[in-house]
Amino acid sequence: MKISLDALQVLDVIDRKGSFAAAAAELNRVPSAVTYAVQQLEQDLDVLVFDRSGHRARLTAAGHELLSEGRHLLRAANDLECRIHQVAKGWETELRIAVDTIFGVDKLFYLLEQFYQQQSGTRIRILTEVLAGGWDALASERADLVIGASGDPPSGGGFATVQLGRIQFVFVAAPFHPINQEPQPLTEATILRYRAISVADSSRNLLPRTVGLISGQDVLTLPSMSAKVAAHIAGLGVGFLPSTTAAREVAGGRLTILPVEIAKPGGDVLIAWRPNRTGKALRWFLDRLQQPGVLDRLLEVQPESPSGSSNPPAARSMKSK
Repeated sequence: MKISLDALQVLDVIDRKGSFAAAAAELNRVPSAVTYAVQQLEQDLDVLVFDRSGHRARLTAAGHELLSEGRHLLRAANDLECRIHQVAKGWETELRIAVDTIFGVDKLFYLLEQFYQQQSGTRIRILTEVLAGGWDALASERADLVIGASGDPPSGGGFATVQLGRIQFVFVAAPFHPINQEPQPLTEATILRYRAISVADSSRNLLPRTVGLISGQDVLTLPSMSAKVAAHIAGLGVGFLPSTTAAREVAGGRLTILPVEIAKPGGDVLIAWRPNRTGKALRWFLDRLQQPGVLDRLLEVQPESPSGSSNPPAARSMKSK
């Protein structure tokens, strides 16, 4: 390779300082060393990099292009040096966090803000998963940490887990949905006649999971919990939501909670990771996620489409044919 980082650094300083002599002083080199570095680069590339006709060193068009792109390389090299030093101190270069869509990803932002104050150099990548998708991301090494893993982990995984808490579920519908007129508590036979709203399992390799559905029931399947909340508010169907998620929508008059004969059992919410991963960034998040009140804060899911209107859509029949 004919272009070295040292040569690019010399060009950068000459351009900023305006002369070879000033650049030599900045770099703590003798002027002849700076001149030689530029001459060697021009000889290797067979182009003139500087116009030396005036008192101030000026880049030629080729030199300007070289330095413009070269500065990206200098910044990348500097970033790489910083990351290498951080890795040597125990910080990961990247931490991939899979978050179940039962949580609002934006509710992690306060943790991310605190993490970035550590100036660790670790890059964070957030993935969203649903149901078995979290376990799948961990098993396939698409994620280093899962927030919101539910159900039993896949056999043979050897994952470490900590319970964040437990989620209770309630059956909900929009206030104008016709299921509100049915005898209560609602039986399975009654619920079966109405469309359910479900979130699609995002697992790629593990068997997908479904919860709270009745065999033979019409189902609208959506990609996230926030979309499911919005669909319930729009009256597109019925189903179960985490009680903390439903509470705000009920308080705002956007959803109603209906008693059912067979309730959906509550579920443990876990964080999961591989025990052989011991990086500082992972340990930092594990420590913060186990602090009191984290689960309630994460469960503040906002619907994808705002529904602040006090006038709901006209009632429509949701019964399956």
